[in-house]
Amino acid sequence: MSTKTTNEFGGEFGGITLLGKAHSLSALFIVLLRALIGGMILFAGLGKATEWPFDAAGYLANVDPASPVSGLYAAMASMPALMEVVNVVVPVTQVLIGVALIAGAFVRLAALGGAIQMTMFYLGGWAGEFLALFDSTLIYAAVFLTVAAFGAGRILGLDAYIERIEVGGMPLVERFPAARYLLG
Repeated sequence: MSTKTTNEFGGEFGGITLLGKAHSLSALFIVLLRALIGGMILFAGLGKATEWPFDAAGYLANVDPASPVSGLYAAMASMPALMEVVNVVVPVTQVLIGVALIAGAFVRLAALGGAIQMTMFYLGGWAGEFLALFDSTLIYAAVFLTVAAFGAGRILGLDAYIERIEVGGMPLVERFPAARYLLG
């Protein structure tokens, strides 16, 4: 792999044009980042599954009152039927997100799911302190979004192949352009 090649990237946001040049090692870095964050959430999900039964009610019921979601989470914890669903959905989605990111399949969808989970954990864990605004779950959410933004599934991932699957004589993403938002 050449280390001298650069790739341009950029966009326009709010009337401001942002341009940059990525080093050729950037592709390798984003694949490693995808695998690391995928492994992190995969093993979090597996940990919950192997310590079955997983129960989120204690966490939800004991969120610090300063958290902006404390009332919502307490209400959720008081609904046994909802908790039965949450107790399955959280570990299962964590495993699926992890596998998808490691394989590079449906990366944008998986990364969005990871970012949503991390944001929900972040809001539940915030105790109202200014410095606590920047804790690890917020960083995890940003990493998930970074992986999605860079289309990390197209680099050594299954998304590069999935996008080219022929549907009605056309590549999937040409036949269904919205699929670009799920793949990548």
